[in-house]
Amino acid sequence: MKMIFTLSVVFSAVVSVSAQGVSTDSIGSRQLNEVTVKGEKPQIKGRDGMMIVDLPAIVRDKPVSNILEALGYLPGVVNDNGAIGLNGASSVTIILNGEPTTMPVQNLYQLLYSIPVDRLKNVEIMYSAPAKYHVSGAVINVVLKTPRPLDGLMGQATLGYDQSHYASCSGGLNATYAINSWTFDFNWSLNRSQSYNRQTTFSNHLLDGTRHPVDDDMRQIGRAWNNLIYAAASYRKLKLTYTGQVKSRIRNESLSSGTFGDFRNLYKGLSPTGYNNVAIRYEASFGLTVGGDYTHYYENRCQNLFKGDIEQINSENRQSVNRWHGYLDQEHTLGSWTIGYGVDYQHADDKSRQSYTLPVKPGFDNTLREDVASVYIATQGSFPWGLSFNTSVSADYFHNDYQHNWNIIPQLGATFYNTPASIFQLNLSSQRLYPSYWELHGGSSYINDYSMILGNPALQPYISYTGQFSYIFRQKYAATLYALYADGYSVQLPYQSTSGLQLIFQTLNLDFSRTVGLQFHLPFSLKNIWNATATFNLYHVRQKSSHFHDLSFDNKRWAGYIGLNNTVRFTPTCPVSLSVDATYMAGMIQGAGRMDPLFKIDAGVKWLFGYKRSCELNLKANDIFNSCNPILKINFSGQDYRIKTLNLNQNLNISFVYRFNGFKPKDRPEADTSRFGTVK
Repeated sequence: MKMIFTLSVVFSAVVSVSAQGVSTDSIGSRQLNEVTVKGEKPQIKGRDGMMIVDLPAIVRDKPVSNILEALGYLPGVVNDNGAIGLNGASSVTIILNGEPTTMPVQNLYQLLYSIPVDRLKNVEIMYSAPAKYHVSGAVINVVLKTPRPLDGLMGQATLGYDQSHYASCSGGLNATYAINSWTFDFNWSLNRSQSYNRQTTFSNHLLDGTRHPVDDDMRQIGRAWNNLIYAAASYRKLKLTYTGQVKSRIRNESLSSGTFGDFRNLYKGLSPTGYNNVAIRYEASFGLTVGGDYTHYYENRCQNLFKGDIEQINSENRQSVNRWHGYLDQEHTLGSWTIGYGVDYQHADDKSRQSYTLPVKPGFDNTLREDVASVYIATQGSFPWGLSFNTSVSADYFHNDYQHNWNIIPQLGATFYNTPASIFQLNLSSQRLYPSYWELHGGSSYINDYSMILGNPALQPYISYTGQFSYIFRQKYAATLYALYADGYSVQLPYQSTSGLQLIFQTLNLDFSRTVGLQFHLPFSLKNIWNATATFNLYHVRQKSSHFHDLSFDNKRWAGYIGLNNTVRFTPTCPVSLSVDATYMAGMIQGAGRMDPLFKIDAGVKWLFGYKRSCELNLKANDIFNSCNPILKINFSGQDYRIKTLNLNQNLNISFVYRFNGFKPKDRPEADTSRFGTVK
């Protein structure tokens, strides 16, 4: 940021008189040269163990129009084909405006995709979220601007077109309005998605001392209509929110050919899949916050598997989930200290059914009940010599039809600095992660004569312990040393059966997963024309299982991630900006498997035009060279398997944005991992 001050002769004389104690009459006039003071708005601030990131400034010239795309430019965040991850954390939950959410991750992603980036105020990254957020582990808190009565009705209309193997299109409308003590927020989006990818697999199956080579070439095609509505009304400190999503015309088809013949596998929605959530929240002036929500999810789909023209499988999957959630928090302020405590309770009834018409075999039809309760105490404080912190401890109780247990969840976030130029942060936390509802029912799904997916009623939640030590230099550069340990870590892996020629995909608990790494976030710029950010992440990962079916493995490896994001604006006021991003990943593992290195290059153009630049056109090409095609190889204890996924990331995206009434305040030139669904 540049600030230019021209000092007049009179002002120079007054300053000189004040310093020397002489009359202005004795001072001759002198013309000073123009003084230029260069400054830069901080990108990263630190407080109470959290990083507060000015994301709007970072993505100002990027070809992004929504918050989901913008999150990929946060320090340490990786956007993997639309899935948001945080380096140095086992998992990350995204919340809006600090409010708890039980929204499935895919629904949340669609909501973030439909919220314009101009609504963004800032983003808070918390490696150890305070207990008052009712989310354990790492959190990305998306803070949206609050509309003011002076702003009037503001909004944005969006049209999008995506061309990969097939074409997809989308549209949306976002509007905010405030009057007196009322604020209203409305968001609607509709998209027709068509996806395509190809998977080639080779299984060198060992059975009774003999190797049986099995290969398969499968094309996967998915189509659906997604309709999402988000509406919120607030009166002073009382807020009511509704989120609804209807997914219709669902059709997922796979066509495969290989050793066992030609197969056509069709999953079709028998009715629209519906998600509805109503939430209420009230914040009292004396530190009390109380809230709750109700969620209903419904899905009904069938599977038809054909070998040639002969139908082999005809089954129906149905799931209906009702979930109630409530919480209460109380805070007391004592000088520079805050003491807090609260309770949280969630109950879910999951009624699921699987039935087979062909072949004649038993399915299941039962209700899984689940209760999760917690109570916590927390404190937050600061000292004049530069230390601020928040810490909490909660006792969590989990119960369902298969298990129940207690857990103590501690959390600490601390920040220390004498000057904003050097900030140190320490975060310690633990987190319990739960499996999907459907997997706990033990349902099955067939891919072809050789491959199938099995549920696991014995699947246990696992606990993840994390620690991060960060150094932020000049509120811009960041380095983070981190360690992750997941006790009982679970992951879905293929297994070549030793009792038959069958490949089984099943989610199992391992002994542990451990990761230790060091990450750097290094932004730099050249005269407001070229802005770039380099990201380096070097880590060592180990995953071990003593009881992987009838086998064991201990897989460990060094891995690395390198990213370079570049944005060029030909002049500081040019309405056109060009973006080129490059990514390289190597050394990744998944259970007993190892992945080959990956790299990709993305490029985009952003053009602002129209009256007061109210129109925006974005053109972005992802994975230009179609090089980001993951290859997973498993080779241990007789297991020999390889899978390669093609056409996963390459696409061309065009979006047009029109903003009315500026869609911003006049003084300026919103995981939880999804546990729903019948296919895992």
